[in-house]
Amino acid sequence: MPDLSHGTAEDAAAVNALRSAVMRLGRRLKHQRVDESLSPTEMSVLGTLHLCGSATPGELARKEHVQPPSMTRIVALLEAKGLVRLEPHPDDRRQKVVSPTEVAEAMLEESRRKRNAWLAALAEGLDEDEWARLRAAAPVLEKLAHL
Repeated sequence: MPDLSHGTAEDAAAVNALRSAVMRLGRRLKHQRVDESLSPTEMSVLGTLHLCGSATPGELARKEHVQPPSMTRIVALLEAKGLVRLEPHPDDRRQKVVSPTEVAEAMLEESRRKRNAWLAALAEGLDEDEWARLRAAAPVLEKLAHL
């Protein structure tokens, strides 16, 4: 595994360009929302539930890198909006399990569709070589996102 903390100037420039591009693209993607009433954090929690399945608020807090009291508030907001349901934990009745509702799943699907269409429209501005490199880089970016 490369140690980029002591890498070349070229490595540092690549890391800087990657950071800048990912941040700018992320900000632009956030504007491609189907429900403006949800915060990016609320959308992220719903996305995590979709990808990982039902979870306790504590598990969600760890996955989302927030404090448990913050996640408790987020879950309460999502429940009030009808986007998650709380059910008794099968093994520990002191805990609850959070699951997305059908409304949340439909909203997430529409959000993915809208964001994918936006990205596809952007990608039309790439030439074939750039598009091939982007396709090859996608799994690496996915891995970075989950490290």
